[in-house]
Amino acid sequence: MKNTGKCPKCGSEDIFVVPGASGAYGMGNNIPIGSTIFSAVLVDRYVCSICGFTEEWIDTKDIEKLQKKYRR
Repeated sequence: MKNTGKCPKCGSEDIFVVPGASGAYGMGNNIPIGSTIFSAVLVDRYVCSICGFTEEWIDTKDIEKLQKKYRR
C-alpha cells in the first residue's frame, strides 16, 4: 500500500497513514532499541479505509539499527 497506493486485499485506493510515534512508557507504534524513547525506531502504519487491512513500514535508514539489536 505504501508503494502502490492500493490495498492488496480489496483493491481500494482509500488509504491513510498513521505515523509512528514514541511516547512515555514505550507508548506509540515503535520498536525499542535502547533505554530511552528517543532511541526507538518508529513504525508507520498504512491502513485501508474500506476493509481495515494494514501494513507496517519502517524507514530504510533504521534497518541497520534493528539488525544490530535483534539479529541473532
